[in-house]
Amino acid sequence: MRTKEDANDYRYFPDPDLLPVKISASWIEQVKSALPELPQARRDRYVAEFALSAYDAAVLTGSREMADYFEATIRELPAQAKLCANWIMGEISAQLNKEGIEITACPINPAQLAALLKRIGDGTISGKAAKTVFESLWNGELDKNADAIIAAKGLKQISDDSAIEKIVDQVLAANAQQVADYRAGKEKAFNSLVGQIMKATQGKANPAQVNAILKKKLDG
Repeated sequence: MRTKEDANDYRYFPDPDLLPVKISASWIEQVKSALPELPQARRDRYVAEFALSAYDAAVLTGSREMADYFEATIRELPAQAKLCANWIMGEISAQLNKEGIEITACPINPAQLAALLKRIGDGTISGKAAKTVFESLWNGELDKNADAIIAAKGLKQISDDSAIEKIVDQVLAANAQQVADYRAGKEKAFNSLVGQIMKATQGKANPAQVNAILKKKLDG
């Protein structure tokens, strides 16, 4: 009835019918090489190779399927890893959650998403217009072709300096008081003028170019 304290107290002994198992170092290496890339290794690689934050890398490797989707997207758009990550964690994930489906059932494949993101990167469309294209892609419009959707909906961004400058001149001529207010030190007048220009172009003018051209004319 005494208390047992150690394995020896249980009178354990080797089973004579069990042969010893010897595992070679080469077999261990063979098994390791057959394993897929583990989540932590993937997270570390995303931070080192794609300059993503630890948070972004953790979200993208939350499931093997999402990580595979991300990598398939950046194969199409290797220089825009952060943009790809933002859209997958943002628009894609939000829509998946809304419809209660997994990324394996996503109606937009990586190549289609990359084609859309290319048009943001090259200035063809604005970020706002890209969301309209995304919605159309999700709904299967025009064979899920981003360029066809952009053309059909007239979403192409105005990026020609001379065209933007002409509109800026028209807005400045029609808003003399706001021009005077800006030159008197009222910074809010600048934003108001930008708004007028974007309105005149139906939101299609490249915002960065609008700001640069407007500022040059006001300060010149």
